[in-house]
Amino acid sequence: MKGRDVPPGRVYGFLLVPGFALMSYASAIEPLRAANVIAGQQLYVWRHLSCDASGVARASNGISIACDADLRDANAVRAMRLDTLIVCAGGNPVTFDDVSVLRTLRRAARAGIRIGGVSGGPFLLARAGLLDGYRSTIHWEHQPALSEHFPELAMTGSLYEIDRERLTCAGGIAALDMMAAEIDAHHGPELAGAVSEWFIQGGARPGSGPQRSHNRADAPAPGRPVAAALALMSAHLENPLSITSLARRAGIGQRQLERRFMKEIGIGVMTHYRILRLERARALLRQTRMQVVEIALACGFSSASQFSRACKAHFGHAPVTLRKIHYETG
Repeated sequence: MKGRDVPPGRVYGFLLVPGFALMSYASAIEPLRAANVIAGQQLYVWRHLSCDASGVARASNGISIACDADLRDANAVRAMRLDTLIVCAGGNPVTFDDVSVLRTLRRAARAGIRIGGVSGGPFLLARAGLLDGYRSTIHWEHQPALSEHFPELAMTGSLYEIDRERLTCAGGIAALDMMAAEIDAHHGPELAGAVSEWFIQGGARPGSGPQRSHNRADAPAPGRPVAAALALMSAHLENPLSITSLARRAGIGQRQLERRFMKEIGIGVMTHYRILRLERARALLRQTRMQVVEIALACGFSSASQFSRACKAHFGHAPVTLRKIHYETG
């Protein structure tokens, strides 16, 4: 397979933040190995970096990976001659506050190294100020917290985004798709397609694809009025719209919208709306240090007490208990 007149041996660094998601990391690095095997030459080289001098990084499932260097060791990192540095994080990236690591990421970007993040990794990039002015995405679980902390960012909610020298990915198997796009850009669609087949993929998905579906896997996509109402709900979680406003903006009568929701989603309009707001609230409880009353207002509840009653009714626990359970079992 012929490349596109680019030198072999592009070097990818993987910064493994403690508690990183192993699936996301593996989905990002394995396509590079497969590309080398299929092409019969070393097109890609990879290095592992830790956030400290321990020499190892432990994934969320307890597996440890030996690292080549501490990211903060400027001489060691410089010797690697990285082309791209990808931050792999999981768990609760909101709690990551190692200023020396963030400073080093900014220094790497200034040196011309492409910077990426998978799963919770984009949160660290945002905290380092490296996503300002770039189109980006993050795993749906971390998106509410990211939006609260950095509302000015151009977050898309897609599978992955490659915008100039920034790469962000929702994580999981979406990293396979992003790396296939990288291989395509470097060495053409034939090699990228062969790598996708290597991993039993029918084909790489476009980065613009959605991370989640509102319906069951075997259910048809919602019709245009329901899809429009769902989009409106997602865009107005802090200041919920009335069912009358939803129906009018979706171009359908209120009763018709209710009937369509029952048929296509399986529950009523406002019931589904409340569930969306509660799911966002639960994500904020898990992924931020915001006060309960702040979360209540951010998710369209008029008071902490109203929010607490809704949580108990839907999740079986008050907000404080939900947060405590997450940190005790996470």
